[in-house]
Amino acid sequence: MHAEWPQRWVRERLGYEPGDPGLFAAALTHRSATRPHNERLEFLGDAVLNLLVAEHLYRAFPDADEGDLSRLRARIVSREPLAEIAVELSLGEALQLGSGELKTGGFRRQSILADAFEAVCGALYLDGGIEAARRIIERLMEPRIARLPAAAALKDAKTRLQEYVQSRGLPLPRYELERTEGEAHEQTFWVVCEVEGLRRRASGQGRSRRRAEQEAAEHVLGEIEAAP
Repeated sequence: MHAEWPQRWVRERLGYEPGDPGLFAAALTHRSATRPHNERLEFLGDAVLNLLVAEHLYRAFPDADEGDLSRLRARIVSREPLAEIAVELSLGEALQLGSGELKTGGFRRQSILADAFEAVCGALYLDGGIEAARRIIERLMEPRIARLPAAAALKDAKTRLQEYVQSRGLPLPRYELERTEGEAHEQTFWVVCEVEGLRRRASGQGRSRRRAEQEAAEHVLGEIEAAP
């Protein structure tokens, strides 16, 4: 690749003028290619991303508790959304990969793209400091943060039902395995969820006991919401 490759990509895709092009050359180099590669920068960039996204969510969702904020952050700082950002930035086209990864399409692999994007965030932090990293990361993340659902909508049905009864001083829901069907490797579980204080009872089914419990809790919540 041409010697100007990392500077050109950083300028064109991030709108940033690198002070140390070597940092970004390393960030855009997979371990299958050569050294220095991007694993150490990936480690740092993961921490930078988590900090800046957590800070943004803290300010954007003032009523969200710790669990809500953690669930919201997981929607943003995880492999799939980070890989999507990498694709939007044409990061795969800028990556240096070894011949084996090139042959198997490594420049399209989610894990490689997400890791490389984290490495770029680490390089931004080292090269320009936290403010430079914040400015670019927030610009890239803002559309996704704006599309996040309400924090409560990210909670699973069992958590929402438990919080509902606890807020009313009622006994916790009880889950009872009613029966299982099918062979050991392909079973269906039937579970009943009962909330004595509300006189609510519903069943659910799933390929695991946990899924069956979630479905039963969802049905109980549906009855509660439908009640006059």
